[in-house]
Amino acid sequence: ISSAIHGDEINGVEIIKRLLKKPSLKKLKGTLILIPVVNIFGFNNQSRYLPDRRDLNRCFPGHPEGSLGARLANIFMKEIVCKCTHGIDLHTGAIHRSNLPQIRACLDDPETNELAKCFGVPVVMHSKVRDGSLREAARKKKVCTLLFEGGEALRFEENVIKSGLSGCLSVMRHIGMIPALKNKNKTSKAKVYVSKGSSWTRAPHSGSFHAKKKIGDHVKEGDVLGVISDLFGEHKHSIYSKDNGIIIG
Repeated sequence: ISSAIHGDEINGVEIIKRLLKKPSLKKLKGTLILIPVVNIFGFNNQSRYLPDRRDLNRCFPGHPEGSLGARLANIFMKEIVCKCTHGIDLHTGAIHRSNLPQIRACLDDPETNELAKCFGVPVVMHSKVRDGSLREAARKKKVCTLLFEGGEALRFEENVIKSGLSGCLSVMRHIGMIPALKNKNKTSKAKVYVSKGSSWTRAPHSGSFHAKKKIGDHVKEGDVLGVISDLFGEHKHSIYSKDNGIIIG
């Protein structure tokens, strides 16, 4: 389980910290590797990027004689990913942008699909892997990997931390690393919204935005998402949903 590949995405750091204190780890089967901060340079500088402005999550699988990002990625692949059967990479939204807790994964793979749904977040999204990402490099090594998104950068957000922690424990139970819950039959499973993709709704005009919907709301095509107006509250422009779906950010 890794966090802070983007150095300013810190909810995952707290998730890993709390995971270490869980009593269930005393009955651990197998080996759990926890990396609270992958991009230590960005973390220390409260920055998403490496000092050379490279995005570490576009540097995988890396190279031992490449840039700083390439070398870090290479070490991470060699020392961590290649020794694992499963992985969870913890992320948040970018700075000034908040994401609904969600899992992004290649749902075409049956095992990945099952683990994504058992994580227990409101949304599971089928997300194509990007070249240079940790998830893509891990997939090529046949390591089943989930990407958790939740909250915003440079913030510790309690609801997101609890969601991510619960999800990590759920996956660990599912693959037999920690004991199952005794009251498993009594717990009700939360409904999971499975999405085939995502899209942005762009602002057609300048001005200030007043939201009419919030993160997590289900919307239908044609629903008003918000209103843009000038600084005097005039010249209003409504923003409409182009699809049926759920607001994730």
